[in-house]
Amino acid sequence: MQNLYNDLKDLLQQDERLVVDGKLLKNKIIELALAMDGSLLKLLLSHAGIKKHFFSDVEGVLVFDKIKFQKFISNKQFLPDSFTAFKNKIGLTANDEFITESKEVVLAWPYKDCVLEGGQTKEDAKRSEVFWNETLAPDEIDLLLSPKVLTNFKKYDKVGEHPVTEITLNDNLIIKGNNLLALHSLEKVYRGRVKLIYIDPPYNTGNDSFGYNDKFIHSTWLTFMRNRLSVAKELLSNDGSIFIQLDWNEVHYCKLLMDEIFGREFFRNEIIWCYGAGDVNAKNRFCRVSDHILFYAKGENKFNIQKDEKGAKVKDWQRSFSFGEKTFNKKWFAENEDNYMYPTQKPKELISRFVLASTNEGDTVADYYLGSGTTAVVCKELNRNFIGCDINPKAIEITNARLDAVS
Repeated sequence: MQNLYNDLKDLLQQDERLVVDGKLLKNKIIELALAMDGSLLKLLLSHAGIKKHFFSDVEGVLVFDKIKFQKFISNKQFLPDSFTAFKNKIGLTANDEFITESKEVVLAWPYKDCVLEGGQTKEDAKRSEVFWNETLAPDEIDLLLSPKVLTNFKKYDKVGEHPVTEITLNDNLIIKGNNLLALHSLEKVYRGRVKLIYIDPPYNTGNDSFGYNDKFIHSTWLTFMRNRLSVAKELLSNDGSIFIQLDWNEVHYCKLLMDEIFGREFFRNEIIWCYGAGDVNAKNRFCRVSDHILFYAKGENKFNIQKDEKGAKVKDWQRSFSFGEKTFNKKWFAENEDNYMYPTQKPKELISRFVLASTNEGDTVADYYLGSGTTAVVCKELNRNFIGCDINPKAIEITNARLDAVS
């Protein structure tokens, strides 16, 4: 498939004003575009693909997006060896200028304006990642993100496995595959239908103990997350919520990323999940024993107040959780604060809190980093519909086994 950039280059070379010694005068092209030069616009309209990319139909009138066109032309001039329009450094910018030049802040990084194909398996860990620029490679991106056909369906209920004759919105889905492709494949049907998203993505720690490609350089990780969060937002209902669990490695950058995608005004809380007490014999008692969970809403979400069996509201400090054979409550703290080691970093009780607080029975919950399937298990136990996705076959196997065990 020929790149749109090459199509445009060939087209512009037909205008003698724009060519000297066989080379395009990009500054001249930009000058004429900003001036809405009639001959240039007529030339651009003569190519169907370029017309589609740079013109919008507004009630029968074609409107030229000269800013988009300018960025397209300028991109190669400033970074001749890159498919990205951002400078080769990470920093906070406003209006494409770094923070030292403006008080308005947005997170910028190399390849922010790209879509990362993003392999997640151990086999993909050593490959050179492929980035497609949103402006320069729209054809490749359209092909990558177009809905894919889901195959090899299996349907299970309490009786056992059955042939798949139809799929409804009441069915729970466990999908094996690249979650970016899965999210875009689900978008048409599930847009605005998901009430809650909980994800536990790769932390970018340098470890890949669950089979994920968790060795992203910082910029790649940010692009990886941005691509998925952008389409995940489209799946959420207008009153939906999203919880993202991370550690110190990337959570603060993810906060800025979420502010940009969801809006800073829709940030609801940062939840600190303390999963252990650390090594009590360590000389340095400031051990890292907690994760950060970012809680955002898509709009004006409703937070469900939990009640006890008598219908009375339950305050957080009155609540106790069972982990294995131990129960911890406020008293999980007063007597011996070093004695609250949890047997798992992400227990069912934690995710249950999010599900109960953000959804009602029959609502749909999505987790596109499914892992061992805790989110799916919790949803099945609490009568919520769920969509889970993971590229790791072992994760799918474990999840299915755990779901089978839920009565």
